[in-house]
Amino acid sequence: MNFLEEKILKDGVVRPGSILKVDNFLNHQIDIRVMREIACELKRRFNGERVDKVVTIESSGIAIATLLGDLYDVPVVFAKKSETANSTDDKYVSQAYSFTHKRMNQVFISRPYLNKGERVLIVDDFIADGQAVHALIDIVHQAGAEVAGIGIAIEKGQQQGGRKLREEGYHLESIAIVETMDPETQIIRFRQTHDLPSYPK
Repeated sequence: MNFLEEKILKDGVVRPGSILKVDNFLNHQIDIRVMREIACELKRRFNGERVDKVVTIESSGIAIATLLGDLYDVPVVFAKKSETANSTDDKYVSQAYSFTHKRMNQVFISRPYLNKGERVLIVDDFIADGQAVHALIDIVHQAGAEVAGIGIAIEKGQQQGGRKLREEGYHLESIAIVETMDPETQIIRFRQTHDLPSYPK
C-alpha cells in the first residue's frame, strides 16, 4: 500500500453516489507534504518523458500541477472554467462534464500559453468518467501540442475514465485507484497497480 492509499484510508470519507471526500488534505485544505509526495511520484513514473508544460483544470489540480511544474522547471497552465473581465477571445475551448458538480463546464486556455510541438503533461486530482481530461486533451490537440502523459492522484476505478484513456493509448498513471468503496461500512479497496498495462520507457 502506498502513501496516498494510506492517507485515503486514514482521512477519506465515502458518501453515497460514489463520492470520496478528501477535503482535509487534497481539495479544500491542502496537505503540502502529501502534495509534494504526489508530485515526486508522478515525476518518477514519467521518468524519461520530455515535458515542456504541465496542464491542469481549475481548481483542485492546481496544487499538484504547481509542485510538479517546479520539479520539471516548466510553466504550469490551468484551464479556466469561467469567463472574466480580462478574458480574451483568442483561446482554445472545450466542454467538460463535472461528475462532482453534475454540470457541463466550458473550459479554455488562452492561445499564447500552449504552442505547437510542446510536450504537455496533463495532471488532475481525480479521474472518474474522464471528461475533464478529455477536454484538456482536446485543447492540447487544438494547439498542435502533444500529450506526454496523464498524471492523476486518485482514480475511481469503478468508473470508466481511466480504462478508456488507456485503451486510447495514453500513458495514464494514477497513484491510488479506488476499486470499491462503501458509504455504509466506509470500507475502501484499491486496485493493485500491477493489473494495469505497462508502458515503454
